[in-house]
Amino acid sequence: MLRQFARKPRTAERCELCSLEISAQHPHLIEPVARKLVCSCDACALLFSGRTDSRYKRVPRQVRMLADFRMSDAQWDSLMIPINMAFFFHSSPLGRMVAMYPSPAGATESLLSLEAWNEIAHENPQLEKMEADVEAMLVNRIGHSRGFTKAEYYVLPIDQCYKLVGLIRSQWRGFSGGVEVWQQIGEFFAGLRNNAIVTGGRGHA
Repeated sequence: MLRQFARKPRTAERCELCSLEISAQHPHLIEPVARKLVCSCDACALLFSGRTDSRYKRVPRQVRMLADFRMSDAQWDSLMIPINMAFFFHSSPLGRMVAMYPSPAGATESLLSLEAWNEIAHENPQLEKMEADVEAMLVNRIGHSRGFTKAEYYVLPIDQCYKLVGLIRSQWRGFSGGVEVWQQIGEFFAGLRNNAIVTGGRGHA
C-alpha cells in the first residue's frame, strides 16, 4: 500500500478541450488570434475540420515539398529576413501575410514587404492555395547560402514550424548553437523530406 502511494503517477498527454487521454501522435488545433496551438483528441479535432467561423481551426498533416520553387537571391533579400530560414503564413485576424523566423529566443516576426511577397507568389501559384492560419511555407536556405545544398521550400502544417522553433529555442547553446542543435535541425528536415509529397512549385506534380 505504501509503495502504491509512493509510486509516481504516470504522465500522459490529454486533449485540452475534453481532457481525454491522447497518444503522442495526435491532432492539433490553432487559435489564430493568439497563435496558440492546442493538443486535441480525434473527436474534438473533427468538430473544427473545415471551420472558418470558430475560435479554433484544425491543423492539417500533409507536408508538400515544392520541388521547382522559383525564388532568386535578390527576391529573398527583398523579404528582409535576417537569417536564411523562415516561415510565412496568412493570418486571418490580421488580414495579411506574416513572416517569422526561428531564433534562440523563439519565433520572431519580421517586417514583410507585401510587394516583394506578391512577386514571389505570382511566380509560384502553389502559395495561393495555402490555407490561412493552419498552413505555412517553410524556407530553408542555410545550406544554399553556404554552397552545400539546394534551398528547400515546403508547404506544411503550421505546427511543424513551431516544432522547429521549439527545437532551436531549447537546444541552442552559445553563439553558434552547438553541434547538437544543428544535428537535430538536420534530422528535422530529413524527416520532412521523407514524409513530403513532392509537387511542382508552379502547381504541377
